[in-house]
Amino acid sequence: MTTIADFTVEQPDGTPLDLSDKQGKVLLVVNTASKCGFTPQYEGLEAIFREYEERGFEVLGFPCNQFGAQEPGDAAEIAQFCKLTYDVTFPVLKKIDVNGDDASPLFDWMKGEAPGLMGSKAIKWNFTKFLIDRDGKVVKRYAPQDRPERIAKDIEKLL
Repeated sequence: MTTIADFTVEQPDGTPLDLSDKQGKVLLVVNTASKCGFTPQYEGLEAIFREYEERGFEVLGFPCNQFGAQEPGDAAEIAQFCKLTYDVTFPVLKKIDVNGDDASPLFDWMKGEAPGLMGSKAIKWNFTKFLIDRDGKVVKRYAPQDRPERIAKDIEKLL
């Protein structure tokens, strides 16, 4: 059975990050954007990351420019924005596609494991979130409007 440990993603500088290194952690995987109405969720994501990090929780942010071209920057610009505007300390990885022919295999897998409304697999907008348990399985998908602090109860159950 496939788990998140079966995937490798890229860090902003292009070096690989083997997600098997995250096995045993509870993860919240999010497609992000710097110029979106939901961008202030970076603050909530950072808050829950800091609150639960010592208990084995991590947020993984994946910038995506597929929705309204709301993530136009390069890796350095994205990192600077996240750090200066929201003091983000959780990993923000290389910009990816989450839908279409060039979609990240990780996101294709998560979409299949936790479809959206009415079984839709496509990601509809920035800040769609996937909660992954310590065994690397997708537990739940959250819509962009689901604020990080509302997800805290579900994170607590997995920790």
